[in-house]
Amino acid sequence: MASSSMTVAAAASTIVVSSTTRPSLSSGFLKSRVAARNPLKVARASGGRTTCFERNWLRTDLNVIGFGLIGWLAPSSVPAINGNSLTGLFFSSISAELAHFPTPPALTSQFWLWLTLWHLGLFITLTFGQIGFKGRTEEYF
Repeated sequence: MASSSMTVAAAASTIVVSSTTRPSLSSGFLKSRVAARNPLKVARASGGRTTCFERNWLRTDLNVIGFGLIGWLAPSSVPAINGNSLTGLFFSSISAELAHFPTPPALTSQFWLWLTLWHLGLFITLTFGQIGFKGRTEEYF
């Protein structure tokens, strides 16, 4: 290498090797080197550190919890399972398991089915309630 820099061109890419600098790759597909700005960075939030979420990311609201609980208790109290409601079956299984309190429920007990279904429905209702309530208050829709 007699010269201080050598250029190799291949498929719209250029590698420039210089004796004083390290190799850099430039391409027709890449834009100029500009420092990327973080749109999520809030100035001086959390002591100057960059965070991905807002400080109050959960934005709790008791309206969502109250209406979500009522919104789940109403449909789960409809007697749709052999004349019984899901809430009634869950609460009766709780009382049946408390009858032999020191002994935990067996794995084959209906308690686990009603517990899982009742809480799954509650958490789904609360999640959609949070999305809907906050989406409406922040004018997403």
